[in-house]
Amino acid sequence: MSVRIVDTTLRDGSHSIAHRYTPAQVATCAAMLDEAGVWAIAVGHGDGLGAGSRQYGFAPHSDAELIGAAAAVAQRARLAVALLPGIGTKDDLRAAHEAGAGVVRVSTVTTEADIGIQHLQLARELGMDAHSHLNMASIASVEQTVEAGRIVVDAGSTALYLVDSAGAFLPDEVRARVSALREAFDPEIAIGIHEHNNLSLAVANSVVAIEAGAEIVDVTLAGMGAGAGNCQGEALIAVLARLGIETGIDLFKLQDAADDYVRKELMPGPIVVDRLTATLGYAGVPASFLLHTIRAGERFGVDPRQIILALGERQVVVGQEDMILDVASDLSRAG
Repeated sequence: MSVRIVDTTLRDGSHSIAHRYTPAQVATCAAMLDEAGVWAIAVGHGDGLGAGSRQYGFAPHSDAELIGAAAAVAQRARLAVALLPGIGTKDDLRAAHEAGAGVVRVSTVTTEADIGIQHLQLARELGMDAHSHLNMASIASVEQTVEAGRIVVDAGSTALYLVDSAGAFLPDEVRARVSALREAFDPEIAIGIHEHNNLSLAVANSVVAIEAGAEIVDVTLAGMGAGAGNCQGEALIAVLARLGIETGIDLFKLQDAADDYVRKELMPGPIVVDRLTATLGYAGVPASFLLHTIRAGERFGVDPRQIILALGERQVVVGQEDMILDVASDLSRAG
């Protein structure tokens, strides 16, 4: 049994530093990941191609610059990008491909999978690996998850990722959905898992997904990412080695990249499960909302946990960060 590892430190990790990666940082980290043996390296703005804006956070360098920096050093690993329809455009995808990206994960809310069809089709036309991130998977039933999978597979996607954007899944929920996807689709359609750690279950849920049939796993070095971070790559690789599951990764080199570079040079502080990040998982709110929620709480004098709970009641999804200020304002007026 073997799995492919996609490291998303240079994409998901961007959330924790307000999307401020430099080409030099990307090149250094990508070279270490490539040397460690990851299958693919995800690069770019945390909210995907073309997301640099007032709403999602301006970045000092374009996606193409960052992809190009990684392409210059990656000898073996594929380069992957995320595209959220409604944020990224076809032109953004073409530019990313020209810069060196070979894999695109078209990222939609699980219940809105049809909005990514044209982007998947363009990826195929460009000769890229066309994959699908089914975001906010915790709000969709098993049946809705399979239905979303059928939509994107029919559009040309060759991989389906269950994306736990809020870090809200329990292991049995992961097992049920991955098993259903694996049963519903032919073996050539890969199943992936992308976990966040808001309930301290990212590694465990990733292992459960692999046992249920997942073949691709997203991780980050030192768990760097939004909220309480992502599935910690070096921890997962150690667990998989104990289980006899092949990844092609040199564990010590991955650990060195995490400790000697990411923790010392990139991370603004430790990634922790605290009262705010755990509340994100409890309420089912995307991990990428954390910094925006903290700022809104300070601005309106409201406990960020109350904002998170109210957002969870509204079942917010990735891309609806603009609702944070409205909720905070309403709570402030209500006392």
